[in-house]
Amino acid sequence: MEENKEEKLNQSDSSVADESENVDFEFEPETDSDSGASVDFAEKLKKLKNELKIIKKERQEFLDGWQKERADFANYKKDEIKRNSFYADRAKENILTDFLPALDSFNMAFGNKEAWEKVDKNWRSGVEYIYSQILSTLEGHGVKQFGAVGEIFDPTLHQSVGVEDTDIEEKDGTIAVVNSKGFIVNESILRPAKVIVYSCKTCLSSDTYCTL
Repeated sequence: MEENKEEKLNQSDSSVADESENVDFEFEPETDSDSGASVDFAEKLKKLKNELKIIKKERQEFLDGWQKERADFANYKKDEIKRNSFYADRAKENILTDFLPALDSFNMAFGNKEAWEKVDKNWRSGVEYIYSQILSTLEGHGVKQFGAVGEIFDPTLHQSVGVEDTDIEEKDGTIAVVNSKGFIVNESILRPAKVIVYSCKTCLSSDTYCTL
């Protein structure tokens, strides 16, 4: 009886030992956490660099556009200032031109010296003073008058309305008579001086340059 018990125990122990030897142990592969983190960081860094590149490109486009708009606006302001100045000058010239006939009347009166000298001295002085005031006011606005006997005829300043013959070659091409003064404002001709010009009869057969 006891022997049978021993045999059974021995058999159970051997079976347990056999089962323990036949057990398969499965090991999960260990993940290299450092390597995985490095790969993930590299991908994120690449992504961030691409995003930064796009942002820089957009920023440059915005900057270029802003600078272009700024330059265009600056040019617009300059053009607007020039345009306003142009129209202001034209309006000023139109107003000043309206005064010229009155000045012509003064110059016509002063030009007839014989008749002018017969006018009462006090009255004459008053008129001359008013005339000088008008000229002074116009000069304050950049207006100057020109055209005098003896000046060399200049087609950009003078308008010839007649010719007076002369035998003196030195007078050829110079102004003999001023019918009406010319006026200039800020280097722009308001009105050319209307003049009669000397013309030398022997001009063409001499070395003197004939203006007309």
